[in-house]
Amino acid sequence: MKPKTLIPKVTLVGAGPGDPELLTLKAVKAIQAASVLLVDDLVHADVLQHASPTARIIHVGKRGGCQSTPQAFIEKLMAQEALAGENVVRLKGGDPLIFGRAGEEKQHLQALGIEVEVVNGITAGLSAAHGLGVALTHRAYAHGVIMITGHASPARTGAPLPAVDWAQLARTAHDCRLTLVIYMGVQTAAHLQQGLLQGLPPDTPVAVVENASMPVQRHVCTQLSQLSAVFALEKLASPAIIIVGDVLLGMQTLSIAKAPAAARGV
Repeated sequence: MKPKTLIPKVTLVGAGPGDPELLTLKAVKAIQAASVLLVDDLVHADVLQHASPTARIIHVGKRGGCQSTPQAFIEKLMAQEALAGENVVRLKGGDPLIFGRAGEEKQHLQALGIEVEVVNGITAGLSAAHGLGVALTHRAYAHGVIMITGHASPARTGAPLPAVDWAQLARTAHDCRLTLVIYMGVQTAAHLQQGLLQGLPPDTPVAVVENASMPVQRHVCTQLSQLSAVFALEKLASPAIIIVGDVLLGMQTLSIAKAPAAARGV
C-alpha cells in the first residue's frame, strides 16, 4: 500500500489525445504513484496499465455531446480524497490546460489549501494536424494558430463570457493569415460555419479529424461552404477537431510532390 501524502495534493495529468504511446514520462510517473485516479472517458484504457494494482480508479465521464459527471462533484471528490491523505491524480484527455478545466479545478483546490501540480499532455488539435500530415503554422500559409472552442459554456463565477463572434474571428483569421483549430464543434458546426463564411471565402479549406491519434481515426477534407453538409453526410461525431485554413493546401502540395512523374502528367 502506498503511503498517504503529508501535504494534501492533486496532480492534474494530461493523457494525450488517445494513443497511449503519446504519454509523457512525467505522466507515467504520476499515474504510477497515485493511490486514487479520477479518469475521464476519453482516456485510453491502456493508460491505466501504468496504475498501481492497489490504486482506486474512479471513472468520471467527460465527453462532448454525452451526459457527463457534474464538474462540481468531481472537484468535491478530488478535494475529499486529497484531504484524506490520498495521492490523487485527475487524468484528463489531451492537455489539462487546453479546454481541460484545469484552471478552475486548480483555483478550487488551492482555495482549500490543496497543492496542485499540472502535467502537460499532447492536445488533440496538435495530434489532429499530425494525423493529416500538415503543420498548423506552415510559414507559406499561416502566421499563427488560434485554438478555440465551438461549445462555449458560461463561467461558473463572475460575468459569463460573451458568445464567440465567429464573423469577427473569421475576418481576423483572413486578414492575419491564421489557422483555426476548433474543439467541440460537432454540435454547432452549422452555426460556426455560418459565422465563418462572413469573413472567410467559401472555398477556404477545412478538415475534420475524428478520434485523432487512434486506430479508428478518420478525416474528411472539404471547403467551408460544405462543412455542415459533410458532417451530416459522413456522420461525423465527437471527439472531433475542425481545422480551417490554407495550411490544408499543403496536403495537396505534398501529395503532388510525392507522386511519380507519370502520375503528375510530366
